[in-house]
Amino acid sequence: MSQRSDKVEKDVNASTANKLLVICVDRDNDVGEKAGIVTPVIGRDACIEAAQRLALEDPEDADSNSIFSAIKTYEDLVSKGYQVEVVTVAGVKDRGVQADEKILAETRKVLDRFSANGAVIVSDGEDDESVIPVIQNVLPVVSVQRVVMKVSRSVEYSYAVFGKYLKMIAYDSRYSKFFLGVPGILLLIGGVAAVFGITTEIFAVLVSILGGAFLIRAFDIDRVWSSWSKPTPMGFIRMFTMVAGVLLILSSVPAGVASIDPELIESDSEFIVKITDQVIIGQFIAGVLPILWTGLGAIFAGTLLSNWIGGVPRQISDILRIIVLIALYPTIYQFTNIMISDVSSFTLIPPLLGGLAATLVSATILFKKYRKHKDQEMVSD
Repeated sequence: MSQRSDKVEKDVNASTANKLLVICVDRDNDVGEKAGIVTPVIGRDACIEAAQRLALEDPEDADSNSIFSAIKTYEDLVSKGYQVEVVTVAGVKDRGVQADEKILAETRKVLDRFSANGAVIVSDGEDDESVIPVIQNVLPVVSVQRVVMKVSRSVEYSYAVFGKYLKMIAYDSRYSKFFLGVPGILLLIGGVAAVFGITTEIFAVLVSILGGAFLIRAFDIDRVWSSWSKPTPMGFIRMFTMVAGVLLILSSVPAGVASIDPELIESDSEFIVKITDQVIIGQFIAGVLPILWTGLGAIFAGTLLSNWIGGVPRQISDILRIIVLIALYPTIYQFTNIMISDVSSFTLIPPLLGGLAATLVSATILFKKYRKHKDQEMVSD
């Protein structure tokens, strides 16, 4: 450790400017006009107090953040072995020549107390940086740092904020997967299609990929899937029941088509008339319903089982979801009978009322047990 510290000290002493003055520039004198602080403000503690007073007077003023940034720069340089002092200098409200003269005079005043051989300028914009040539008359400027606030509405910061977000899109995997990955796939497929001359056919593929990407991101399907497929017992249960449920739901469509009477399909009537015929619709729904409900039940049961094993306190809503699914089945099944057999619509009322009653009774019992359980936990605590 001693050899390393000696090397750092040797490198610092060998540099051109090893006694630095960190200068925070406030050309329009907000620190004086708003907080009533007399400049120059010299020293770390004095600058912290000035920044806090200015932030209390005007929380939206960026100069307080510039002072804090200058203090951070001061601490970084100290940790690297430099001899450093931090100051805040200010001009006048109207800027101009008088402001520059005041900043120059304050800089000379500081140099009388701390004989630096290099300056680090910290500012919040181009206006403050315009005094750099003035400071260079009395002290070499070795570095300039600009403080950019993401919430700033000033036009002069727009390019910097835009650059920050571009960097996030390029290097942050949370954003690059969508903003770079999807366009990259589309451009790659489009380029291959152009080479082989199948641009017309590939357009539908590109639109489908883009639409699917928008839907996945809009409904957070990727995040839901990543949380469902984590390598845990709960994740494997959810993943298995989800895949099984989706396959059952998809297979319900051919089952519904197969349940339609072939004589109705093979008739000479127009296609539009066929697909709007209530008997055909009723037979299709009757064929779809058992497998579709089984698939939905598998997904809901998997969610309930994984939450129960993981101790997630959402089991009441999971149980109610399954109960509602079961309660709706007789109603929808009777609806298909009405469409196929042309029975009275009043036959739909008993299963509807029965399903509603079962749902209300189940919800009441479950919520009473939940409240009782909560009350017991509160008493035990």
